[in-house]
This record gives sequence, structure tokens and C-alpha cells, in this order.
Amino acid sequence: MYPEDLIAPMRAELTDVGFQEFRTDEDVTNHLKDHKGTTFVVVNSVCGCAAGAARPGVRYALDKSSVKPTNLATVFAGNDVSAVNKIREAVLPYPPSSPAMALFKDGELVHFIERHHIEGRNAQMIGDHLVEVFEHFCK
Repeated sequence: MYPEDLIAPMRAELTDVGFQEFRTDEDVTNHLKDHKGTTFVVVNSVCGCAAGAARPGVRYALDKSSVKPTNLATVFAGNDVSAVNKIREAVLPYPPSSPAMALFKDGELVHFIERHHIEGRNAQMIGDHLVEVFEHFCK
């Protein structure tokens, strides 16, 4: 586990724009079970691609998109272990990945972005992709 004071600013990059933190598997289960609407979950990470592209790309998309998910949530890889594991179960057959992003509609996975889709792309590229995803699935 990473020291909480180290990752607190990384958590805040998402919570400051409205993301709810899922810290336990129960948080994830209770939210997705019988859920109606859309939930966008970011598997946050300390890695450079999370800092340089993923989190800024998410914030860019939320700023630019006229259509947004009903709910925004995040789990932190390496710290929110049971919540991350529950999200990873929910996105099977995709392999474990962090950072990663998942969009659920009515509790079912409809879109998933793996780390290899984040690496090598800048924040605007990720954000533009998310805008398209939100506009397609969140209407």
C-alpha cells in the first residue's frame, strides 16, 4: 500500500471534480447491484500515465462533454484493494489494469479502457475519446 499522504493529491484530482471513492468491495457491490443509469469508474494509479494523461483526460472530458455519466466513482490501485478487486471482477474478461476506466450502464459493463489505451496518448486524446463514449452511452 502507498502512504495515504502520498496519494491524497492524486485522489483529490478526481474527488474534487465530483468522483465518489469506492474503498471496499461492499461499496462497489452496493452501487452496481440493481443500479439504473450510468457509472464511470476510474481505477486510479500512481503511475506517470495516470498523472500525465488519465486523470487530466477524465477532467477534460467532463468539462467538454454535454452528456455525462449519472455517477462518477474511483478506486485506487494499491490501496483500495478489495474495491479494486471487485471492479476487476466486474470488467472480466479484461485483465487487471491500472490506470483503467470502465463505464457501466444499468450495472453492466459497456465500455472499458485499459492501460495500454492510455499509455502513449495525451490527455486531450483520452478526453476526446471519453466525450464520444459519454455521448454514445450516457444519453
